[in-house]
Amino acid sequence: MTTTLKIAFLPLTDAAVLVAAREKGFAEAEGLSLDLIRTTSWATLRDRLVYGQVHAAQMLAPLAVAVTLGLSQQPAALAAPYKLGVNGNMLVMANDFAKALEPDAAARLADPLGTAHDFAAAIGLWKRKPVIGVVHRFSSHSLMLRYWLASAGVDPDRDVVLRVLPPSLTVEAMRAGEIDGFIAGEPWGSAAVDAGLAETVAIGERIWRRGVEKVLAFREAWLEENPQTVDRLLRALARAAAWCDDPANHAMLAALLADRRYVDQPADLIVRALSGQVVARAGEAAIANPDFMLFSREATPFPWRSQALWIYSQLVRWDMVAHDAATAARAGAVFRPDVFRRALADSDMPMPGASMKLEGAVDLPLAVGTRQGGLTLGPDRFFDGRVFDPERIDDYLANFVSLR
Repeated sequence: MTTTLKIAFLPLTDAAVLVAAREKGFAEAEGLSLDLIRTTSWATLRDRLVYGQVHAAQMLAPLAVAVTLGLSQQPAALAAPYKLGVNGNMLVMANDFAKALEPDAAARLADPLGTAHDFAAAIGLWKRKPVIGVVHRFSSHSLMLRYWLASAGVDPDRDVVLRVLPPSLTVEAMRAGEIDGFIAGEPWGSAAVDAGLAETVAIGERIWRRGVEKVLAFREAWLEENPQTVDRLLRALARAAAWCDDPANHAMLAALLADRRYVDQPADLIVRALSGQVVARAGEAAIANPDFMLFSREATPFPWRSQALWIYSQLVRWDMVAHDAATAARAGAVFRPDVFRRALADSDMPMPGASMKLEGAVDLPLAVGTRQGGLTLGPDRFFDGRVFDPERIDDYLANFVSLR
């Protein structure tokens, strides 16, 4: 008997694993039929999940934490047992603004700390406070942008204007002059560059290498009541993710995502992110960033609780939530490595032996202990060299006091 699951998603390249699971038969092999429901905004997607219109959703990782902590509309306990991908977003700014930055695009992307300082200087030359689009207040993009700006002494709540708008509307907002730039998941940054509206200023992969992006989120109660269905879905997604990470499949995957039911953008635009090719200026050669977007390798899908706690630390830093031990515990518990391990226990996927790690401590590929298989973690450095210890959140936050 086939089980139908309704899953909400946004038209983004990192919906790839969900689309591949449906279109390439991985879900069907687990006795599942995926009804993928295209949604325009993260707020609408959040509401569809919270109010039970869908069983699961592709969700911004910080939004899953924020909803659970009661920070975003109707509070609801959410659970995220699977990461749909890491990295994959770009900050693009209007061409005239970008003229004040490092002209060598490759050098600009390779040196995010230096570029942040150039950006700070450019703010004073711009015609107004720069208006930067963010897809949601509680998005990885927004938190990374804040972190990056603050490293150069820019107060994101005072020196720039952050305007929330859906990713699919960012390019038209730039064309209309409503925003001066935006940070969003692909393919929207590339679409703005190709339209001649913007240049690429920074990429998420260089702000936090292998930084958490989207998760598969459930209502916690539903997840607990339907363990077998959840396990079948996670197994299907794990196989789909491995297929998505294979370079031999990128052209086919881009064609699937280009379908009007999904991302509805040209396949040659979508394939850039999949293959790690970043175009900084219209008409220029692409800059290779092989780790621009990952779906499977290096245990990408594993929901490290330390990453949920890093998100929490940033919510505290920017006065979005009051810090105490109980709230931190609730935030960390949104990510569910226990469910991940249960679902994939009989697979050949490497299982990290721990549920938390130091974030930002790996500079070179590192072999780590696993419960099954061999696992090498890739570099996960933050652009400023800081390391986040999930067991010393207070010490970590104290380092930022002078930057607020």
